[in-house]
Amino acid sequence: MLILYFFVLHVLQSVRAQQLLQGSCRFEQGTCGYNSDPEYLKWVLDEEGHYITADSAFGGAGQKAVLIGPDLELLEWGCIRLVYQITGSGSLKMYVRPEGESFDYLLWSALDPSDSWLIASIDLRNTTNRYKIIFVASPGQKPEQSVAIFEILVVPGYCVECNFEEHHLCGYMNYWNPNVNWYVGGSTIRDGQSNLPFDHTMNNERGHYMYVDSVYAKHFQEVAQLTSPMTTTAISGCLSFYYQRDQAKGNVFSVFTRDRMGHYEEIWKPDIYAKFIWKLVKVDIKAPHPLAVVFEVAFNSAKGGYVAIDDISFSPEFCSTETEPFFDPSVANCDFEEDFCQYYQEQTEGSVWNRVSVKPNVYRVGDHTTGSGSFLLANTRLISRPGYVGRLYGPYLPGTLKYCLRFYYALHGFIKTDNTLAVYSYDENNVAQEKVWTVSESPMGSWIQVEVNYQKLMPTKVVFVSICKNFWDCGLVTLDDITVSLGDCRISADGFPCPPSECNFEVDNCGYTQDEKDDSNWIRKRGQTPTSYTGPKGDHTTGVGYYMYIEASPMISGHSARLLSNELRGFLHQQCLVFYYNMYGSGTGLLSIYLKKEGQRDEVLLWRRRGEQSISWLKGLVEYECDKNHQIVFEGVRGNSVRSDIAIDDILFQKGPCKELGETSIPYSGFSENYIDY
Repeated sequence: MLILYFFVLHVLQSVRAQQLLQGSCRFEQGTCGYNSDPEYLKWVLDEEGHYITADSAFGGAGQKAVLIGPDLELLEWGCIRLVYQITGSGSLKMYVRPEGESFDYLLWSALDPSDSWLIASIDLRNTTNRYKIIFVASPGQKPEQSVAIFEILVVPGYCVECNFEEHHLCGYMNYWNPNVNWYVGGSTIRDGQSNLPFDHTMNNERGHYMYVDSVYAKHFQEVAQLTSPMTTTAISGCLSFYYQRDQAKGNVFSVFTRDRMGHYEEIWKPDIYAKFIWKLVKVDIKAPHPLAVVFEVAFNSAKGGYVAIDDISFSPEFCSTETEPFFDPSVANCDFEEDFCQYYQEQTEGSVWNRVSVKPNVYRVGDHTTGSGSFLLANTRLISRPGYVGRLYGPYLPGTLKYCLRFYYALHGFIKTDNTLAVYSYDENNVAQEKVWTVSESPMGSWIQVEVNYQKLMPTKVVFVSICKNFWDCGLVTLDDITVSLGDCRISADGFPCPPSECNFEVDNCGYTQDEKDDSNWIRKRGQTPTSYTGPKGDHTTGVGYYMYIEASPMISGHSARLLSNELRGFLHQQCLVFYYNMYGSGTGLLSIYLKKEGQRDEVLLWRRRGEQSISWLKGLVEYECDKNHQIVFEGVRGNSVRSDIAIDDILFQKGPCKELGETSIPYSGFSENYIDY
């Protein structure tokens, strides 16, 4: 894969006729308001080469350099064209830092080294809030490794848009074929005998466009692809472009979208032979995830003619008024806290599924949502009969769309788990079409997350089916927190799986660090803790993932372990800390949360629980304000026996007070001392 341009340092400025927005910089007359964070490795301006660099030679190996941009406010959608280079084993990341928030949000990252300048295109959503652009470079561990930025161009519009008049070609790339490729067309290739056109933008010999010609084709169906930058967020609307086509002995021209998983979807192809004129095409794009646009031409022979394209643009409004907006599948979401939502049971089948709640206790696991809320229960030995089938029907969802179904289930008391729970798709005639999922061997008593992708041509509804073959094989099946979204479960809408304000410990510690002055450490763990009758059976996120806990066995009663967050910036509003904790065990000690302000020795106690609370994961909420840089500290203290394991998981910081986010306080069993009740 090669980038479709050779970067020339001495390109005339007159060629660059783009409208540039605030935040742009070519580093020709300074750094344009971009400054190094003094706490990290310094970025150095090379005035002769007109670029800025972070070099391992300027500091300790392995250090990172942080470049902070000026205040920006982008009322319309924008695009950053970044020209950069990584030498050695370094990396470069770009973040957005919203004003008044504690976290930087990752927009883009690169790890690939290069001997030449590379280009990246990053979409910037429109917003009424001020923000800064932050670049974080890690030059690498060895000497003479560096990360450099040559240009930062902020232009209006979407990154998929391009008129091909700029030397960087808007980041469009050619997936290289030795015989047929997309080239820059215009004055550089025209001669008296050429049949290639003037460009569409300027309609003269000085303009440029992209074209692919069959003259070097050697094999049947040789393919050339021109691919836009991958969007950094989901987009939907009207894609427009102009094309001109000389078919001669034959070529096939198509336009596709491609997601991050490499899946292609054809969105347009010509329906008639084109004449030698520029023809406008408008096609609607609907995708709930980031994508790239691919222009593909296949030739039948060396006399297959040519295809040219120009002036690609995008509008968030659909081309056709008949195009239906995105369907909102959240009608199928339910946490069963209030009722069954839009789920139901047929009267003829009886009420096999029942909505129940279990107060936090040491004998039975509560719901997944809060630990003390409601969930669905089916197939108990008290109500089951041999051979019964309990069906829970969801609402109908339109056909042709791809859905991601997520839910949590837990099994209790089964000897065999085969067919204890399955998910089917049913058509409009209430006939089962396909079994899309069935339970396999799984831990008993833990909430397990399931992700299922499915797509049907006709409207369907999902049906949860619980089967009890005979009395001795029956047990309890529980169900909670059903969500349905558009797209593939493996692709997030913003292209990044976990925002910086969230941590589920599935990949690493998310930057949380141990307090070295303490007696023990928090441990990242999967599965049940080693000591029986204490700690969780699995994590809260998926049931089979990771969490953090203190292992009481090697600790002495009263010993503590402290886990510190990254340093958070101060903010001018309230913030809600949401987390899940497990305090199960007869000797459980103390879990506290402190606010540690920069420059202050004393810490502020925000929340505390003492003693055994529940066998379940419980939801905790902390609302606080802090206008200074600070850290959040989770402190676990061992109780009077080894059955004192304490665990935390799924930490989330949300802007605004907790109550405004619809959260409520949770009743807790056990004794609690010095805690904030809200």
